Amino acid sequence: MSSFTQVNNTDSTDKLWKANWISLPGIEANEYGVYYFRKNIELNLPPESFPIHVSADNRYKLYVNEKLVSLGPARGDLLHWNYETVDLAPYLHLGKNVVAAQVWNEGEYRAEGHLSLKTAFILQGGTTESEVLNTNETWKCIQDNSYSPLPVQMQTFYVAGPGEKVTMASHLKNWKTVSCDETEWKASQALFPGLPKNILGFPGVLDSWLLVPSSLPQMELKEQRLQKLRQAEGISVPSTFPITQTRITIPSNKTVSLLLDQTFLTNAYPTLVLSGGKDGIIAIGYQEALFSEYPEKGNRNEVIGKTLIGRVDSIISDGSEKQVFTTLNYRTYRYLQLKITTKESPLVLDDIYGTFTGYPFQFNAKLESDNPELQKMMEIGWRSARLCAMETYMDCPYYEQLQYIGDGRIQALVSLYNSGDDRLLRNALNQMYYSQQPEGVTASRHPSVTPQYISTFSLWYIAMLHDYMMYGGDNEFVKDKLQSTRNVLEFFKRYQAEDGSLRDVPYWTFTDWVDAEGWGEGIPPMGKDGCSSSLDLQLLWAYQVAASLEHNLGLEELAADYTKKAEQLKKTIKAKYWDEKKQLFADRIEKDLFSQHASILAILTGTVSSEEAKDMAQKIVSDSTLAPASIYFKFYLHQALTKAGFGNDYLSWLGKWRENMDMGLTTWAETSEVNDTRSDCHAWGSSPNIEFFRIILGIDSDAPGFSKVKIEPHLGGLKEIGGEMPHPNGKIKVKYSHSENSLRATIDLPVNTSGVFVWDGKTYELKSGNNSLKLYE
Repeated sequence: MSSFTQVNNTDSTDKLWKANWISLPGIEANEYGVYYFRKNIELNLPPESFPIHVSADNRYKLYVNEKLVSLGPARGDLLHWNYETVDLAPYLHLGKNVVAAQVWNEGEYRAEGHLSLKTAFILQGGTTESEVLNTNETWKCIQDNSYSPLPVQMQTFYVAGPGEKVTMASHLKNWKTVSCDETEWKASQALFPGLPKNILGFPGVLDSWLLVPSSLPQMELKEQRLQKLRQAEGISVPSTFPITQTRITIPSNKTVSLLLDQTFLTNAYPTLVLSGGKDGIIAIGYQEALFSEYPEKGNRNEVIGKTLIGRVDSIISDGSEKQVFTTLNYRTYRYLQLKITTKESPLVLDDIYGTFTGYPFQFNAKLESDNPELQKMMEIGWRSARLCAMETYMDCPYYEQLQYIGDGRIQALVSLYNSGDDRLLRNALNQMYYSQQPEGVTASRHPSVTPQYISTFSLWYIAMLHDYMMYGGDNEFVKDKLQSTRNVLEFFKRYQAEDGSLRDVPYWTFTDWVDAEGWGEGIPPMGKDGCSSSLDLQLLWAYQVAASLEHNLGLEELAADYTKKAEQLKKTIKAKYWDEKKQLFADRIEKDLFSQHASILAILTGTVSSEEAKDMAQKIVSDSTLAPASIYFKFYLHQALTKAGFGNDYLSWLGKWRENMDMGLTTWAETSEVNDTRSDCHAWGSSPNIEFFRIILGIDSDAPGFSKVKIEPHLGGLKEIGGEMPHPNGKIKVKYSHSENSLRATIDLPVNTSGVFVWDGKTYELKSGNNSLKLYE
């Protein structure tokens, strides 16, 4: 576990910094390169406190006396460039100390989520004493020319950064030690002072980064040994490798291959320690799964006859003892393959291991059930959520590492239901808020070098903000963003026909990954009038949640206006898309194509009565001709079926998750086509981690801020089950004992929290503290 001493950012936010951004003289603005910056300081006494603020473009790792104390900066954009605040006191001692930073920019190869202006580093002391470390010309710097990029070659969309080629003969060593020889080091070039975003008198010309204090903690770091050797070619390997440190000698003029299995997917910094083997080449490949024939993967546990295709690092040995290679950025892998080719001298592989990293979420929920399948799904869902959470939420850790709203809404609810930590959720809402364009649409993902606009995701932004109003603990935060939701709806208003239907909406109108007639690139079928029921229904839902936001936190007049627009649109949808013969909503006005999606959204928006919803729900699950919801949109399918009265059937809806487990996945796949899905880890599949609590245990918010709780369990055939989950005021705990005609329920609500319990159509009041109910059907 990381032990960084991060402190609150309370100063240096409203005045020009005394520290300057510094760079290596003569380098290009943001070309590929790895650089080191360092400064020695003498201390007469070990300080009790020594806070500093630190940032870089593009990435940095900060060391004090050879110990890693911070890495970052947390992803942002040029108008909101994060800096971290760290207390260096625990790492400093009497006498000579060295503070050193590794700063790198992967240039044109860098990950899509890493924005850049120019390569630079900055450190500002947080007190008079620590200002001795302010970056300026007194800092020494040098480039490490041993690094070069290895672009990833894959037949799919990949934007998560290159591999690294490192020639150890020119690799700089001892650069973070006090005794480092600085003869070849240069004085840093001071560019300009650090500029906080809210500084008074800012001239408004953006030729720098506008600095803001990071609201996030440092990422977790924890050593993680690789678990198994699955294949060894060209060499015999001891059984202790790789789970324990085991020295392996590869003879001269030899080529060997070792396939290692973490046994589960992970995000980690791999570290390789090697000795000897001058000019020998070690290639390290990483992948979520092996391919039988691209893009087919088959069962993820099987390796025979399969190959690894993906990101690769390459190290060329200099022949010395205990050479250490650790990647600049983390790698995502279950399988790690070493291909080693030696030259005239043998090479010793001293060790290989990983250091897990991720947002430091703590699992603060509990599901008490003797059903091992539920526990396994919880474990996989939580791993998926964690691997898709770093300095932002991410759609997937291997291929994109981008924060999308559609994914983020589900990820945020997993965070709240399983952890209660809302900092990454708030960060996501802030970044989507920053991405909004003058016309009202938000970016679909942010930060991103290449802006992308999925207009429908702007509607899910409103829903995500509404979620935080209902489940989070800071309504003022939500209130500050109400204008952005109004701007979104004003954008869509421009593309509404007289009857309220959306027509010719620009940008990508992605709804779900569906392989069916009329669907293409996730866009639902459009009618001859240019309209789609799924798009109209998404807008209807946005009006409804926006009305709720305005009613609780904003303007009643707008709430009334949105409600009026929603009712008009509801009538239009019913008139245009309802098919009397099929008793379902069609995808378009021609009523020739049908999907689960239209009827799902119709149920969730209350476009149909409860009786109609019940009939539709039965058709949704029984009619195999309907275009099906993917693992992503099943989040909405399950809500609709539950609302229609079928929540007791919940366990029968989890076939896609069971298929994932049967295929050996340890995280949830991106799409429903498990065999050849691109990504093996998409946290939008972690919706059961919400549903086990919201559907089975029945715990839901019934008022803004979760101030009131509604508990309506759907136990199906489960006899004994219980659990607990975080709440802004503490924890909610429930326990049920269910027989054929009775229910015993014990419910503990946090202080200042009341609620209701719903069972068999009847409602019972709940108070703070312990509530015990014995009910008969």
